[in-house]
This record gives sequence, structure tokens and C-alpha cells, in this order.
Amino acid sequence: MKQTFGMGYQSFREIRTENIFYIDKTGFIKEWWEYADKVTLITRPRRFGKTLNLSTLECFFSNQYADRGDLFEGLSIWNEKEPNGEYKYRQLQGTFPTIFFSFARIKSAKYEDIEYAVTKIIAELYEQNRYLLESDILSENEKNYFKEIKAGMDKKVAVDAVYSLTDFISRYYNKDVMILLDEYDTPMQEAWLSGNWDKAVDFFRSFFNATFKTNPHLYRGVITGITRISKESIFSDLNNLEVVTTTSEKYAAYFGFTEEEVFQALDQSGLGEHKQGVKQWYDGFTFGAYKDIYNPWSILSFISKKGKYNTYWADTSSNELVNSLMRTGTAHTKQVVENLLLGKSFNAIIDEQIVFQYLDESSNAVWSLLLAAGYLKVAACEELTAERMDALHYTLMLTNREVLLMFRKMVKGWFRIDEEDSAYNNFVKALLLDDVDAMNEFINKIALQSFSSFDVAKNASDMDEPERFYHGFVLGLMVDLEGRFVINSNKESGFGRYDIMLKPLNKEKDNAYIIEFKVHKPNKEKDLKETAGNALAQIEEKKYETQLLAEGIKREHIRKYGFAFQGKTCFIGSM
Repeated sequence: MKQTFGMGYQSFREIRTENIFYIDKTGFIKEWWEYADKVTLITRPRRFGKTLNLSTLECFFSNQYADRGDLFEGLSIWNEKEPNGEYKYRQLQGTFPTIFFSFARIKSAKYEDIEYAVTKIIAELYEQNRYLLESDILSENEKNYFKEIKAGMDKKVAVDAVYSLTDFISRYYNKDVMILLDEYDTPMQEAWLSGNWDKAVDFFRSFFNATFKTNPHLYRGVITGITRISKESIFSDLNNLEVVTTTSEKYAAYFGFTEEEVFQALDQSGLGEHKQGVKQWYDGFTFGAYKDIYNPWSILSFISKKGKYNTYWADTSSNELVNSLMRTGTAHTKQVVENLLLGKSFNAIIDEQIVFQYLDESSNAVWSLLLAAGYLKVAACEELTAERMDALHYTLMLTNREVLLMFRKMVKGWFRIDEEDSAYNNFVKALLLDDVDAMNEFINKIALQSFSSFDVAKNASDMDEPERFYHGFVLGLMVDLEGRFVINSNKESGFGRYDIMLKPLNKEKDNAYIIEFKVHKPNKEKDLKETAGNALAQIEEKKYETQLLAEGIKREHIRKYGFAFQGKTCFIGSM
């Protein structure tokens, strides 16, 4: 029977019973079982099959799926044999009590709402196992405790609730319990974005300790998420935790599609002629030794849309965390993004343990998070040796074209680029018309709108504001004027480094522009006009036009502007 390329399925049972397109990843069951780690944390970017793989584990091991071996017929795990010819894993199917829950739907700005959502999920687990109340396993006190588990329960009760449930279940079945937790870090990311990190850490550290560390009723556990939150934050007591990140060799082929699998799917769907286009758009993820991994959501979307290219994966999330980090990032962070948008790579020290407390202070912490989330890929890595024992140095770049377009869209959102009446678009029009009065009007509107959003980071200061704005402004010009100008910043020309240079691709149609930014110094300059004049003088003294003249641009087609800032006020001078 022909399979349907259906979208949005995360239940293994549904996929198999509805004959939805499925690439066999049941080798994950075999590999995970044979490694025999007590608790495993697996991190992968979103939409890479984490939920589906946990659902597959549930369907295979849970006693709620006893006698459902039909779900696995024809798949690799069902055909695994011992040397004597006996089927190796079939006797394990449906034999373990299993708890499977997810924090994926916890999306809230208030900590109280985050905590409530967790208690509601726990209460649902108790409701699913209400048969325990009808048994003689529980004492009267335990039955009363069971009945008190509800959404909004005291967090002191919630911390131990899953632990207690495994106790009840293991006694009922006389067998220890498997625990599968999906998207464990979603509430932690929400807490960081809303400024409630410390409160969330206190709760989740205790919860994970009770559920996965001090739980004698736990047989094995699997936790999935996007990030590996630092052990010091919430896993400080879990010394039994095996961590599998995107750079690990374990399970590398079981999350996402390999290139061979993608090309087979394209052939199967009659889209084989798109292989190179799909590779250009969606290839680039690297897990362990596998260099050509594709996001399943993008591939299935491409197939279901009959070969239409789009930013499918990037559009499945608001990308608010990434947007916040880029928008409020340091000047250095924005300079790196400039290079990334130009297709360049950069070097960084990466620590796969994400320390959320440092995201406002450390660019390397930001790059570590973007690597874990799938927005960056490793182009090269300097391996540690017996002689070299310092931190790992990575060469990183944007993952693929889809991510590039996502970053461009993100920058456009900062300035409302493409909105006809936005101050930014009006400023660009005035710039191209050499209308300095209009430029002054609109740059001040942009500054008022943008400074606060660029500088909400905890470590931002008044001295940071102009530089952060300037580099954000450069990014706006880059994405808006691409295809018409080559835009560079902080590059050498003449006897110094200019701030911004716009080189026209059509030298007959457009002028070239040199822009210099300066912050007003009240002890040396009487007003912003003098500051702008000093910026223009620097352009002349340092001969920044040298590069443009060397490339055949006539002197009369070179426009020079000095931007002076004082707080959120700007003045533009020209020559």
C-alpha cells in the first residue's frame, strides 16, 4: 500500500496504523537498549524526531501496547535475530510499565503559569493511571494523596509527584518503570525569556532529582530537549545522566533524515530532479560523524507542497529566544551576524553545557546555544590532544539557506523593513535621494523605536547604546539593500577603518556611500553638529574613499555622511 506524506504526526502508533510515510528509525531502540544507560539526555534541534522517537520507545516497551507487535512488523527492530536464529527483541515488546509525558506545551511569560502548567501535566499522568485507586496496592493515605494531585497543587507536592507515581505503578506491576520526558527544557527557556530563571531553577532541580536520581522505582529514563542546560543549573545531583548532544556519536543517525533517506523519499514522491536544490536549501546539519543530516519537517513539507521551496522549519517557531539574543547582543555579536549573512564562518569556543545565566554576558554562550538549536553548523573543530587540553575551538557558519533566510527575516522585523510607511524604509528612500533633512527626521524616529529593543540585555549600558544600534542598523541595510549594493562595515580603506561603505552594483545608476558614526563628547564638542563634522573630517583625513576610487567609482558619485549620537538623539551631516 502506498504511503501518504502526511504532516504533523508525532505518534508512532498513528503513523503505523494510518500508513503515513515513515523512515525506519527503530534501530534507535536496539542501540539505546544495548547501551543500557540508566538515564539518557538527548539534545537535538526542534522538529528532528525527538517526540516521535520517544513515542516509538513507548509503543515498543510500554505494557499498554502489549500484543501490538503489528506496529513494528517489517521494521528493523522486529527482524533483529540472535546467532541461533531467534528473534532478539520481540519478547521485550509491551513488557514494561512506562510513563511518557512532555513539557512542549508550556509556553508562558509568568512563572506562576509555568508552574501551574507543570502541575497540570503531572495531574494528567495521575488521571491516566487512575486504575491504581481501584487496586489494593495503595493504602488509604496513599489513595488520599493520589486524589489530591491536581493542577495548581503546591510545588512541594509537585516535586515528588512523578516519583510517587512510579512507586505506585512499580508495586502494581511488580516491575520498575520506564520514564520518557520530552522537551524538558521548554519551560526553562520560557523562564529565561520572562526573567524568572532563578525561580524555575529551584523547582526543576528538585523535580529532576526526585524523578530521575533518587528514584529506586526507575528502570531507565530518557529525556529529550533542544539544549543541554548546565549541570550546575538543574542537573547538579544527576551523576547517573548520560548526555548525548549533536556532536556525540551515539544515536547520530536516528534523529533527522540522512541524505540517502532524503534522496530516496524524493524519488518515491516523484521529485527526484530536486535533489541538488533540496541539498542547497536544507542540508547542513551535523550529528556525530554524519555530515549530511536534513530536518524532517522541511523535507516532508517540501514533498507535500509538490516541490515548493520555503523556510518550513524556520517558520514552525517564533524563534523568540534567538531573536532576543541577536537583537540585544553586543556589537561583536552583531558583527558576527554580518559575516554570517555574507556566507562567512567565524571561530568560537563552544561549551555544549548551556549556561543561561551567561547568555547576556558571553558571546560564546550565545553561539553554543545557536549550535545546539540548529542555526549554526560546525565547519571544523580543533580536537583536544594530550598536549592541548583547553576549550574546544569550533569554526561555525549558518546551517543552510533556510536558516539564512530566517536570519534575514529576523533582522527585517527589527526595523519593520518592507512595511511601506516605516521610518526605516523612509530613511532608506531619503538616503538614496540624498535628502539630508528627511534622513535626519527618520533616523531619529528609528533610534527612538530601536534603542530600547536593542538594549534590554542586562549588561547593556548607556555607552553601549550607539554601538549596538549602529551594528543593528548595518544589518538592516545589508538585508534591505542586498542585490543593489555591496555593504561592508569596519573594513580598511586608505589609512583607517570606515564604519559603513555601500558600493553600488550598478555604478551608472546608484551612488556609493561612506558613513561614519560618532558618539557626542560634551566635554570636547559643543553640539551634535560639531560631532558630525568631526566624523566627516575623519572620512577625509583617513581617505576612506580610496577603495571606491580604485574600483572605478567617480568621486562625484561618492556620498559621505557623519552620524552623531547623544543618547537617543541623532544628527546627520554630509559633504
